[in-house]
Amino acid sequence: MAGGGEHQTRSQGRAGRAITWPPRGAVRADAGDAAERGSAFLTEKIRNWVAAEAGPGRLLPWVPVAFGAGIAAYFAVDREPVASVAAVTALALCVAAFFARRSRIFPLVVMLAALSAGFATAALKTARVAHGVLARPMFSVTMKGFVETRDERERTDRFVLRVEEMESPRGGIKLERVRLSVKKGTAPAVGSFVELKARLLPPLSPLRPGSYDFGRDMYFQGIGASGFAMGAIKTVEAPRSGGTYLRYAATMQGMRDAIDARIRSVLSGDNRAIATALLTGRRDAISAPVNDAMFISGLGHVLSISGYHMAVVAGVVFFAVRALLALFPALTVTFPIKKWSAVAALLAAAFYLLLSGAEVATQRSFFMTAVVLIAVMVDRRAITFRTLAVAAMIVLLIAPEALVHPSFQMSFAATLGLVALVQIGMPNLFASPDNAQVARAALWGGREITMLALASLVAGFATMPYAAFHFHRVTPYGVLANLAAMPVVSVLVMPAGLLGLLAMPFGFDGLFWRLMDVGIGWMVAVAQWVAALPGAIGRIASFGTGPLAVMSAGIIALGLLRTPLRWAGAGLIALATVWALTTPQPDILVAGDGHTVAVRGKDGRLRLMRTGKDAFLSREWLAADADMRKAIDASLTDGVSCDTSGCVVQAADGSTIALTLKPDAFADDCARAAVIVTLRQPPTDCAAMVLDQEMLRRRGTLALRKTADGYAITANRPRGVDRPWSPANVEDESDVSAVRLNRPVQPVDATPTESDLQPDD
Repeated sequence: MAGGGEHQTRSQGRAGRAITWPPRGAVRADAGDAAERGSAFLTEKIRNWVAAEAGPGRLLPWVPVAFGAGIAAYFAVDREPVASVAAVTALALCVAAFFARRSRIFPLVVMLAALSAGFATAALKTARVAHGVLARPMFSVTMKGFVETRDERERTDRFVLRVEEMESPRGGIKLERVRLSVKKGTAPAVGSFVELKARLLPPLSPLRPGSYDFGRDMYFQGIGASGFAMGAIKTVEAPRSGGTYLRYAATMQGMRDAIDARIRSVLSGDNRAIATALLTGRRDAISAPVNDAMFISGLGHVLSISGYHMAVVAGVVFFAVRALLALFPALTVTFPIKKWSAVAALLAAAFYLLLSGAEVATQRSFFMTAVVLIAVMVDRRAITFRTLAVAAMIVLLIAPEALVHPSFQMSFAATLGLVALVQIGMPNLFASPDNAQVARAALWGGREITMLALASLVAGFATMPYAAFHFHRVTPYGVLANLAAMPVVSVLVMPAGLLGLLAMPFGFDGLFWRLMDVGIGWMVAVAQWVAALPGAIGRIASFGTGPLAVMSAGIIALGLLRTPLRWAGAGLIALATVWALTTPQPDILVAGDGHTVAVRGKDGRLRLMRTGKDAFLSREWLAADADMRKAIDASLTDGVSCDTSGCVVQAADGSTIALTLKPDAFADDCARAAVIVTLRQPPTDCAAMVLDQEMLRRRGTLALRKTADGYAITANRPRGVDRPWSPANVEDESDVSAVRLNRPVQPVDATPTESDLQPDD
């Protein structure tokens, strides 16, 4: 160590500085060169990865992604765009993409064209379904019309009436369809022409700013109001025919009723309701405890007819027909029985689609299954990203509004994850024939169990962001519940249901309903057991669409990208998770009708001041706050002081929040409270922030968050927003304005008065 060395200091300069070898400047130069080489290497790698991702055949799965992004952009705008301009723009970009097909910018132009096409498709669909939307409640409305659909629910029944005649005390009002609730067992038959009186309410708006918009969902179903029937419903003679669609709806409803009646003759309770739901899609009769247990345990997807059910139906028919045809050697040798079996499976899937009501999730499942079966018919690979892309494009072209529905988001996310799992080699599990332990595990069902566990895990993780956003919950034990229940559902419940349908015309269906009963009983027992486990109820506080969009981008990147660029998706998911978990929650929530106010106390939990009994609203607010208390929990009113004049409660910062019911309470409330919620006319000199009836009517449910400058308000209907399903408030309070028509305004008398014709001074 004491000897000379090239890399040790051995002398001092005249300035007393140590001389080193190699020189420091050279070290910095070498480090800079290394960093430059590393940067160039990484840049070249990324360029190669991007080129590989944009290679031949790799763009198709991204087209529906861009198309869906355009639809999402349409629903995010504040005001309705001009559909014709959007359509012309989309057409121009599609033409540009065609001429740029041999250019290096072709991928970019294609994505822009798909984005614009999605925007235009949504705008055109909205223009096509334009109809009136009720703006204010109406009482004692006389209506005549055709019954289009009917649903049985746990406590009440519900039906959709296509209105032919409508009379009300206000006059001048016309709606196309309304959805009415009636006493259980009194809903009229589908296809009948009825006369009734009803109380009508505007479509339900979001229960809190940013939550699911029920009114938007009803708008695209052509429904302009909801409500309930008053008095008897009379079946009368129709003035004209209801049309082909109504005859079809009546036929399918009659078939569902017949199936339900046969099941009801053998089964009862929730098992009967679940059996009917699996075969006909009518799931509203399931009791709340069982329904909650199914969703808490992670088995709720069984109740909604989607990809799993369609795959089971098509798979059972495919293999049954193929096995039957294989019994005849002449057919096996001479004819393509595999393709014949695919045709039979496709027909069975189409019938199941119609029987189940053709909801969005079922449509997606059918199109996905149809593409797979058609691939079998033409000797092409069946399960690919192209299959999923084609199914997504078909659904979004037919129903662009499906993009913002939880069933579409969850079903496609789960399917994307499963297809990605298949693409990376899930079928190759236990493929090593030389390993005795692997062979033994496969013999005892190890491969099937592992595949089911992986599929459940991947589908659960893929759907988790959407369940957290829409339903504010996660399912920690979803894999456990699916492993325990799904084999029984696949092997016993669904095949028995299909055999029951086939045996109904011959009267031998009772045995198969009993077999379904056994399997459903096991599934319900598993759901209730898992739901009772510690920590089974995973609550997530609400977060905005920003984190959800970033999570969606991350899931898509992980699923579709094939190069190491895919791991950027994991980074996006991690970023969105932190963003979602750190989203601040409101300090005050005010219902749009002014009857319920929630205030966050010093312990961080909500307190409720209520003058009504809207348990549904309270449940949704608590769920969105990750609060597991029930709407009737006594602790919700801790610290709330009420009398006949109103209620007061302290907020987390010690300030007072008041719900004022009578004018004589304003003197005290204006002097002591920081915020007043009231449906009365407040005094003009009130020192508190007043949220009065006019503000609530115009802006809907409000969420307030405490800031250094007071309270920041987020509203269901922000200023400047005017969409067909949530129109801006009409200034004119005349009777005709009770319905906001999304059509050209009717002509009005333009004759000026005599005084207006006098010369100006």
